[in-house]
Amino acid sequence: MKKFVALISGGKDSIFSIMECVVHGYRLEALINLSPKFDDSCAVELDSYMYQSVASEGIPFIAQALGVPLYQFPITGKPTCQALHYSTSTGSHDEVEDLFIALSRVIAERPAISYVSSGAILSDYQRIRVEHVASRLSLQSLAFLWRRRTEILIREMIAASVDAVIVKQLLWNTVIAHLTDVT
Repeated sequence: MKKFVALISGGKDSIFSIMECVVHGYRLEALINLSPKFDDSCAVELDSYMYQSVASEGIPFIAQALGVPLYQFPITGKPTCQALHYSTSTGSHDEVEDLFIALSRVIAERPAISYVSSGAILSDYQRIRVEHVASRLSLQSLAFLWRRRTEILIREMIAASVDAVIVKQLLWNTVIAHLTDVT
């Protein structure tokens, strides 16, 4: 059985990515979520190039509904390497290394996992970094949503009964017509 761990933000893309992995014959073993350290001075949302953290408070409920363990890790790094191609030689702790730490710990506990999924659709920045970390850990990256057209993805999500609520628009060029034309 092809076992995978899913990177999850709580958004529709990471959820639908899990669904696509299962359709393609992969078995979900665990979820990984990276989010800001929660304390009295920290907002739930983090200014990150790599991670979405808005509305991440509900992620434990997603893990419970899916019946898999959830591994949550704090984001302690900053986006120090902002070039398209990622390098670990920046000298300071990049936020991507938080993903490396998280995946390393999960793989140490669950060595049968060979794949990691993400909901990356259009961001080369994110996809390249997930692939970089995966290759360092001898994992294969699964990105079944990669480069698929927004209209088609939304139609497929609706057909699959994904019940998504928009809590934040992350792309300035997202047109509201995409949301109304697909129903």
